[in-house]
Amino acid sequence: MRIIRLEEIEGCLEPCVATVGFFDGVHRGHQYVVSQMKELARRERLRTTAVTFGQHPRQVLDSTWHPQLLTTLDEKARLLAETGIDRLVILPFDRDMARLTARQFMQLLSERVGAKVLLTGYDNRFGCRSQVTLPDGQQRDEGFADYVDYGQELGLQVVLGKAYEVNGVNVSSSKVRHLLTEGDVETAAQYLGRSYTISGRVVEGRHIGRQLGYPTANIEPSDPCKLLPAGGVYGVMVSLDGAETALPGMMNIGTCPTFDGTMQTIEVHLFDFEGNLYGRQITTTVMFRQRGEQKFETAAILMQQLRQDAEAISKRIIPKTTDL
Repeated sequence: MRIIRLEEIEGCLEPCVATVGFFDGVHRGHQYVVSQMKELARRERLRTTAVTFGQHPRQVLDSTWHPQLLTTLDEKARLLAETGIDRLVILPFDRDMARLTARQFMQLLSERVGAKVLLTGYDNRFGCRSQVTLPDGQQRDEGFADYVDYGQELGLQVVLGKAYEVNGVNVSSSKVRHLLTEGDVETAAQYLGRSYTISGRVVEGRHIGRQLGYPTANIEPSDPCKLLPAGGVYGVMVSLDGAETALPGMMNIGTCPTFDGTMQTIEVHLFDFEGNLYGRQITTTVMFRQRGEQKFETAAILMQQLRQDAEAISKRIIPKTTDL
């Protein structure tokens, strides 16, 4: 997949079928839209192009808003590449772009990105919010029918994509975020099509885990906007420095309430691992939630609980072998 930023485009790209979105999470709903785009491109004998933004549009419109993202831009690009599309075009969303009408935005897609067919998501809206005046003088928000009209004027076919459902629920980024904030990482994985991951660098911590007999790697996330699941203890698989082999372990997200902590931390204990992890890059794949965050009366009670957590997680996460 070729990654192109709008400012790098000279003239117009090759004709393509395009779809536009922030694609946060590149979940199964996004994957389904991409599969529809690929089918359209096959029929029309055109290239496939996903169009996204370098930062969340709301960050430009509201500087006080702090996003909680499912994927960083690099993660998003990697996941979209895995779908087999030809191009990813990254637009620099700024206040000038925010002022573009839907028609002007579609014209940009046609004249710069090379879009001949535009596949929109079932709930997709773009361009600054505009009102359409009806014959009786009343007004309504622009919608898909208006995009079709603008497309006809621009020589751009507009197609409405279908939603993707899991157990009767339309999959969306907001639904995945809600599941993660509730700690339901397993249902979130069904929506994403994979388990949720958190990446970052191992930094110095308070060494509380070591004192309790469970040394932990304290993770500083690569992107402070990355959404963290609800506080608690999780079963995880961990990759070090991009290695393909993953190691089993348990992760705690929380403030260490037993020790009157106030700052949220991400700590990972690797089973049967010895070595220095400081400064290393770590990717944690969150498999399931063992329990919620708790405050214990004493460190001894916490140690007992950690032993129970480690035993229960090990049984679930470490593949069992059969003697031949």
